[in-house]
Parts: sequence; C-alpha cells; structure tokens
Amino acid sequence: MTRGSFRVLIVALLALAIFLAWRAWDGWQKSYDPQTVVAASLQGLQEQNVLVPFTARYVAVVTSTQNRLGLEAKKTLIMPGTVRYEVDLAKLKPADLDWDAATNTLTVTLPPLRLAGPEIDIDAISEYRDGLILLTLTDAEQALDAANRKAGQAELIKQARGDTPMRLAENAARTAIEQSFAMPLKAAGIDAKVTARFGR
Repeated sequence: MTRGSFRVLIVALLALAIFLAWRAWDGWQKSYDPQTVVAASLQGLQEQNVLVPFTARYVAVVTSTQNRLGLEAKKTLIMPGTVRYEVDLAKLKPADLDWDAATNTLTVTLPPLRLAGPEIDIDAISEYRDGLILLTLTDAEQALDAANRKAGQAELIKQARGDTPMRLAENAARTAIEQSFAMPLKAAGIDAKVTARFGR
C-alpha cells in the first residue's frame, strides 16, 4: 500500500468514526427529547391509576326527631369519618399536556378531584337519645338511626367539599403532579418549568 493510499484510508476511517459518533450523539439527543420524557412520565402516572394527594378527617353531628302518639323521641349522632381526595390518572391524556418548546414549559391540565368515602370510624361513634317511651314502644329508634346515618354521611361530604379542604387538596395534587413530570425532565438534563392546573 502506498503512502497516499494509506492516507486516504486514514481519512476514510476518520470520516466514518466522525459519522458514527454524530449518529450516536444524535440518537442520544433524541432519546432525551423533552416530549419523549413527558410521554414516558405520563405513561408511568397512568399505570398508577389513582393519585391520593390528600386525606382529611371530619366529624358530623346530626339530630333526628320523631313525633308519634303525642310523644317525641330524639337521637343525636356524632360520627367521625375520613374522606380521600383522588385524581383519576387514567383520565389524564396526551391532549392534557402542553409543551412549549420556546420557554421549556410544560402545562398539565388535570381532571377534577373526586371524593372517596367517607370511611366511618365505627369505634368512635357516639349517640345520645331522648324519649325513651316512644323509642321502646315503637320502631322510632330504627327510623331515627337510619335518618341520622344518611344525614351524617351527607354532612361529612359537605364538610369535605368546603373551600379550605378543597384548596388544600388541589394544591397537594398540583405539587405531586408537577414533581412527577419535573423530576424525570431534570434527570434527563432538561431545565423545564412544570405547571399543573385543574380544568374547570
């Protein structure tokens, strides 16, 4: 092999090495494309199915009254219960993710919070009753118990839907979702801002 042929071979091998290095770098860049990372994060969240960012305990105090035979019976129920605030991650779709390449900003629109429960703390229930004669002689006690249980559960949900607990639950959900997308982006070396919001 002549010196000239050897130089041509070296140049060709160098060009091939540069080309292969560029292809590898290009593939590495594509593997860390922001939208690819976001899509993978979305899939991971969907597989979790449900996010429970917040739980709260409430106490319902309700009273029901029965009047029969000229007599009155009254029962008061004190019923504690726990409510879970959930985000149905299965409803989170690619269309809910808005990536702005110009500002490296991801906006995530979340489905509405849903309430699960209340889970009643049976051991902590207290009852007070008045009108023993009517309670003893009729089925008034069963009717009062049924009315109190229904009213108690409704009261627990009413408390859970209050402005303050809903705001706390939404803030917790937004924070959790923002971290779920921001951490993989950061790990991929992508400096991005993630904002989660609830659709109205």
